[in-house]
Amino acid sequence: MSTFGTPGLIDMPTGEVFQDGTLQLSATNYVGTQRYNLTFQITPRAFGTFRYAIIENYDGGGGVFGARYDRSFDFGYQLVDETDYSPSIVIGLRDFGGTGVYGSEYLAATKHFIKDRLSITGGLGWGRLGSYGGFSNPLGLVSDSFKTRTEGNYGASGGTGQLDFSQWFHGDAALFGGLAYQINPRLTFKAEYSSDAYSIESANAGFDHKTPFNAALSYGFKNGAEVSVYALHGSEIGIMGSILITPQKPKYPSGIEEAPPTLMPRQTQAALSWDANSVRQKDSSLSMALKDQGLTLEGITIEGDTATVRFVNGRYPAEAQALGRAARVLANQLPADITTFRLEAMANGVTTSRTTLRRSDLESLEYDLDGSWRSFARADFEDAAHSEAAPIAGIYPKFNWRITPYLDPSLFDPDNPVRADFGVQAAASLEPARGLVFSAAVRQPVAGNLDTSTRPSNSVLPHVRTDSAEYAKQSDLEIKYLTAEYFFRPGKNLYGRATVGYLETMYGGVSGEVLWKPVNGPLALGAELNYVKKRDFDQMFGFQDYDIVTGHASAYYDFGGGYLGQLDVGRYLAGDYGATFSVDREFDNGFRVGAFFTLTDVSFDDFGEGSFDKGIRFSVPVDWLTGVATQGGYGTTIRPVVRDGGARLDVRNRLYDVVRNSHTSELEDRWGKFWR
Repeated sequence: MSTFGTPGLIDMPTGEVFQDGTLQLSATNYVGTQRYNLTFQITPRAFGTFRYAIIENYDGGGGVFGARYDRSFDFGYQLVDETDYSPSIVIGLRDFGGTGVYGSEYLAATKHFIKDRLSITGGLGWGRLGSYGGFSNPLGLVSDSFKTRTEGNYGASGGTGQLDFSQWFHGDAALFGGLAYQINPRLTFKAEYSSDAYSIESANAGFDHKTPFNAALSYGFKNGAEVSVYALHGSEIGIMGSILITPQKPKYPSGIEEAPPTLMPRQTQAALSWDANSVRQKDSSLSMALKDQGLTLEGITIEGDTATVRFVNGRYPAEAQALGRAARVLANQLPADITTFRLEAMANGVTTSRTTLRRSDLESLEYDLDGSWRSFARADFEDAAHSEAAPIAGIYPKFNWRITPYLDPSLFDPDNPVRADFGVQAAASLEPARGLVFSAAVRQPVAGNLDTSTRPSNSVLPHVRTDSAEYAKQSDLEIKYLTAEYFFRPGKNLYGRATVGYLETMYGGVSGEVLWKPVNGPLALGAELNYVKKRDFDQMFGFQDYDIVTGHASAYYDFGGGYLGQLDVGRYLAGDYGATFSVDREFDNGFRVGAFFTLTDVSFDDFGEGSFDKGIRFSVPVDWLTGVATQGGYGTTIRPVVRDGGARLDVRNRLYDVVRNSHTSELEDRWGKFWR
């Protein structure tokens, strides 16, 4: 890993990529400069990096010196794989969507020798990577426009954050190169010739560039972490540490929950003490057996040799595991002449799918070496717009509550890059009937510094998000949300939601949504319409004098392999119109990493710093960390800057994520849990 968080030597990139799906967190420090990098290997060939850099004693112009807080994005793509006779080649963009402080492009090639212990890299760089030992751009042979490059805006206010395609691979180019030698399985020596003259730091931050040569020693730990010490340009000694996160490899891959019930030999109605004329008398024992597995029986109908059961999964993150547990309970509880189980999954009071399993398949495949795949292939999946299971009496009302700690971070404030509140949240929900949910959550901050921000909003748009610091300053006990929700099924493949109340921290009102989502298809379409008012800063019951109608039409697509795409088109909270483009990668264990950007009719100048809304997001399931079969997790969104343009309402329980867990694609991805 380079000091920029990307595959590389020290400062220079290489023609390599990381292992597919891995996350790399790294921090680099040398006198006057800190860099914090988050890199995700998006596909086997493509990687992306978000970087936050702090440059001390930076001359922002006009005789004003101070720390510069810089945010930037990188992207790299491996064009060619390494072979016995040729190197791997990567093309990359550094700081392509930030201020341009590190703005550069490159082509890098790497070849391994001596049983992969030695790697040699050579490359061609532009921008900052063409600033030392530069020569006329060879792409000038294609067009004279490639010979010139406009300098970026590196002042105190930063650049625009726009994608300046016209400058990529323009201006002088320069050669760079180096080698890495693995002394032993843990220790690696690196040396490089750098084509970065550090002109900006030399001119603005007192950096002393004496030589283009850098060297480093890196020590790798068994868990993938690494520590490096390096000599930079003959004037600085620095240190870098990195941590490897492998989302597809949780600590407890198979989980540490109790084993499922073993399938017992079939028994007759008499042996089970069943009254042949009345199934209802056994509802209680079946309900208790399912409850022991973390499932709630909501309905059952037996017709001929088929049992249709409606249940709620309250424990397992993987719906396939809930189906497997439910099927085995039914096989052990129902008479021998019941040969088919139709399992109706539920979410928020509505049925989301119906899975049909044959009892004989369960019995023949329980210990089959390929039982997971064969059981999936023999199962049938269909929509369940209307439940075919008769309801169980006494299920409703349901009441749940919990008290948990919370962490509310706010990153990249220029006055203080890391702010956060820590406190206690109490949440409760009441379901008086199927599909109707009353929910509330209150928070009490215990410690933190969100209320210490002194930077006022300079937005020329309505302050729909940039007043967020005022909510921390003027509140103590907070109503996080207080809502009534109704979930329903308008028809086949259709889902509906209506929500009213205090919807989120900053807004209350009415929200309605309809989703079309076939059980067996990759495409889903939805529409949402909201009327909201801005809440008082104390986050209690009052409202401010700002209201708006906002809403979006959405398209969702499952590309397979864990890649999910989403497009939202509509009106945002500040009254602007535009679209949000999102791509997420979701691993089979539920770990999710994604990125998004929003473009609206607000001009880049009116939007302010950053030019348009963009960011990355991730969510980590609890069971990925603990191995315990528990639903829920922690997720957050990282934006380089929070502005008012492209701001969307944050409504709980949007339908796509509510219903998709029990649909075929998601079930297939996690069907390995069926027998767990």
